[in-house]
Amino acid sequence: MSRFAYLAVLVLVLVGTGWLELLLRTRVYARRRRLALTLVPVVAVFCLWDLYAIAAGHWTFDVERTTGVVLPGGLPLDEVLFFVVVPVASLLTLEAVRSVKRWEVGDEAPGDCVGGVRVDADVSDGDAS
Repeated sequence: MSRFAYLAVLVLVLVGTGWLELLLRTRVYARRRRLALTLVPVVAVFCLWDLYAIAAGHWTFDVERTTGVVLPGGLPLDEVLFFVVVPVASLLTLEAVRSVKRWEVGDEAPGDCVGGVRVDADVSDGDAS
């Protein structure tokens, strides 16, 4: 079971934040382009960083705590998943706060914001207060 310790932590992170997508309608997964624009640079930079650190002997992974699936360069699949799960959890958290506070970021559709505050679809007569 310890072989899946790293994955277990990642699953707990997703479970701990995943409900925000449903209850607060954060739409993180629905906005695929935004999600990709967030994840691609993070995954690329940190994978390259890890590959360099592994090659230089500065970084190692406990083979008893990872799945054993190792990608070229000695990078465990678990680590790549970490670089996906943690930013997704961060986005879910940020979007949950935005949803509750009704903060505008600037990428909302026209008419979704009044005075810098997001307007819910169920608000009648355009009153955002």
